[in-house]
Amino acid sequence: MSGFSSGDGRLQDLEAGPSKDNNDLNTNLDPDADTSDPFDIDQTKNATPQTLKRWRQAALVLNASRRFRYTLDLRKQEEKEQRKRMIRAHAQVIRAALLFKLAGEKGIVSGTPVTLPGAAGDFAVGLERLALMTRDHKLSALQQYGGVKGLSDLLKTNLETGIYGDEVDLLNRKTAFGSNTYPRKKGRSFWRFLWEAWQDLTLIILIVAASVSLGLGIKTEGLKEGWYDGGSIFLAVLLVIVVTATSDYRQSLQFQNLNEEKRNIQLEVVRGGRIVKVSIYDVVVGDVVPLKIGDQVPADGVLVNGHSLAIDESSMTGESKIVYKDKNEPFLMSGCKVADGVGTMLVTGVGINTEWGLLMASISEDTGEETPLQVRLNGVATFIGIVGLSVAVSVLVVLLARYFTGHTEDPDGTKQFIKGRTNFDDAFNDVVKIFTIAVTIVVVAVPEGLPLAVTLTLAYSMRKMMADKALVRRLSACETMGSATTICSDKTGTLTLNEMTVVEAFVGKKKINPPSDSSQLPASVVSLLNEGVAQNSTGNVFVPKDGGNIEISGSPTEKAILSWAVKLGMKFDIIRSDSKILHVFPFNSEKKRGGVALQGADSEVRIHWKGAAEIVLTSCSGYIDSNGCLQSINEDKEFFKAAIDEMAVNSLRCVALAYRLCEKEKVPTDEEGFNGWILPEDNLVLLAIVGIKDPCRPGVKDAVKICMDAGVKVRMVTGDNIQTAKAIALECGILSSAEDATEPTIIEGRVFRELSDKEREQIAKKITVMGRSSPSDKLLLVQALRKGGDVVAVTGDGTNDAPALHEADIGLSMGIQGTEVAKESSDIIILDDNFASVVKVVRWGRSVYANIQKFIQFQLTVNVAALVINVVAAISSGDVPLNSVQVQLFFTHSMSLHLF
Repeated sequence: MSGFSSGDGRLQDLEAGPSKDNNDLNTNLDPDADTSDPFDIDQTKNATPQTLKRWRQAALVLNASRRFRYTLDLRKQEEKEQRKRMIRAHAQVIRAALLFKLAGEKGIVSGTPVTLPGAAGDFAVGLERLALMTRDHKLSALQQYGGVKGLSDLLKTNLETGIYGDEVDLLNRKTAFGSNTYPRKKGRSFWRFLWEAWQDLTLIILIVAASVSLGLGIKTEGLKEGWYDGGSIFLAVLLVIVVTATSDYRQSLQFQNLNEEKRNIQLEVVRGGRIVKVSIYDVVVGDVVPLKIGDQVPADGVLVNGHSLAIDESSMTGESKIVYKDKNEPFLMSGCKVADGVGTMLVTGVGINTEWGLLMASISEDTGEETPLQVRLNGVATFIGIVGLSVAVSVLVVLLARYFTGHTEDPDGTKQFIKGRTNFDDAFNDVVKIFTIAVTIVVVAVPEGLPLAVTLTLAYSMRKMMADKALVRRLSACETMGSATTICSDKTGTLTLNEMTVVEAFVGKKKINPPSDSSQLPASVVSLLNEGVAQNSTGNVFVPKDGGNIEISGSPTEKAILSWAVKLGMKFDIIRSDSKILHVFPFNSEKKRGGVALQGADSEVRIHWKGAAEIVLTSCSGYIDSNGCLQSINEDKEFFKAAIDEMAVNSLRCVALAYRLCEKEKVPTDEEGFNGWILPEDNLVLLAIVGIKDPCRPGVKDAVKICMDAGVKVRMVTGDNIQTAKAIALECGILSSAEDATEPTIIEGRVFRELSDKEREQIAKKITVMGRSSPSDKLLLVQALRKGGDVVAVTGDGTNDAPALHEADIGLSMGIQGTEVAKESSDIIILDDNFASVVKVVRWGRSVYANIQKFIQFQLTVNVAALVINVVAAISSGDVPLNSVQVQLFFTHSMSLHLF
């Protein structure tokens, strides 16, 4: 495949923008660099419309509207962006007016919520008032309703347990406030594709030639025999037009389905006291929606509660600015992303009644996209077309000159043209035959099947990828994936099943066996453990009133720890109601831990931490032993480190739970103080260390071996303990033996991070496993590998993985555990989170190249041979052995044989 690659082995997109700097995704270009050459491009994806336009203006393209019929419509793209800017400007004007109005208000008096005019159905507040309040960010209106609590009463919502969520309740809400859908613009019809397909210069020439040939044939040979040549050309042209239109139409429908799949986000809502997963289309006004890092805000709403909740509103405002939400700025806009923190929102507007809905209804996604392979083949087709046209014109001039100078003879030696003696009809017929010969040469020379071949192959591969649980967001990723030389894979959920269970637990220096046996622990320790697990969690435990099975929701790690605590006797709802959360530090993938400050019924403030065992351990100054007594940890730290290593060697994820007391005078007293409060993380008291088992996926070892045998190196990049990473890598076959597990084959993210750029580039190729890595370490590894000439595929599921997914040649996000931010930054979504599906994507990517390469080898060989034969024969004898009918039918039939 070297013919499609650059010198360093990586695919280069002719229409992409400049490459990014090593450490900054948004670094500007060197001002001294020469950017005059439109082909001086070295980045494989994320091209700007300006770059695409510059490339097209610089390239000489024959019949450009057809050559780029499968590609991005820059004019429509510009119109879409202009419409977005208009809607954003409308939002900004409203906000500016609101701020001006609020500045003049002396104060706002909250009133008792009452039934307001304009009520909708069974609800005490109407659609128009809700939409106006949310769209204009009217804080005064919210306070008039009695704040969030009063508004929830008007919407018949319990802020703790959500709506009832039965069919009648959902139907009433959709009737009163609408559904969370918006009208879609219809795609182009099949007749439109048919109309575009025939507007090809070559086909038009063939149609003209067919018409002349048909008329001439009927005139000279009669209707019975004379229609063959002209009719056959018409049939061949019609076949090409129908195949092209059908292919384009089917691809358009396929992209519509893929876009629908991308938009159908699954999210969690609180209904009837339990957290349930629903489609974004099923969210209704009154729903209570938990929000966490990486989520997309599913509808317009107001903040119920939140901790360090930061929203990226760039998708709506156009400004890359993070907005922090609190009671003074409670309004949330649909379509925005959660950049940091956690919170809960009350939905007040859905579908077309939101700014996001208006925006989505007014624009249509352009499903076209230029891929590197299409661009190259468009160039090849253009070049050959120019050559063929030049040769055809030259042959036409030569043949006409020979004819009119009397050098063209019949087989019996009679001159075909004698000046003053040959009548007009005979001369006209002979000129038409010469013109038909020239047209035949054009038909032979122009490889019209090349662009169609790429589209058919890519469309076929995309369908197969979808069947193999891979949703392609960016078409060029299909072909780029075929050139991948290395895959940097996550461990949890990709190489493993993501089905976690606590199998070991240490409380103090005592190993609890079985780990959920609370009888081996004093009540005070169990109480602290249960409090820490229940409050320092984004998960939920639902106990049905009818005595059914307990339902536990949250991330796999959260579910494992919550299940363990439930077995210890944790009463989730009671513990949550007995203490008040003061401040939350959401789990951070950089620090590998999360914490919560809470105030108990005794007014004592406790801070609970949970995170990577060896990291939490370094912050501990004491531990509670199995008798409930506080002990100094200094002398026993080595014991705990050894316990952690032993669990890690057994492929267990090690999580530590710790707490500390906080003096009341150090606790902030107002919301502004809490927003800037950094939770103390020193002098912690270790409560427990648990080992969580997450078994390898069945078949992952075979999948890794297939990659290795195919020349694709698999690297594991995980945030887990390096010993855990090593054990899983050996189990999956990423490491062949324990003897290989030496630095730099296996390395910690911290060590790699501290190396210089040059050292990282040298070490990167040797790395097989990276443990305790942060998202920035993954980004540095991707950059180093790409600098070394590798084509890098990266898997990721977290919000902080977005830079690495964006930087990689192919970003692969996870469909189940992946956040919306990660999915937006990726090129392909792995719907089942399975590494085996990644291998299938590589296989289909390679098939694209194999199929196209076979077709090019065939068509160009035949084209050159046919062109030479016809040109030589035309100049020497005045006739061609291969006519238009034979060439068209031959190429149409052979293309279907060689593509698949």
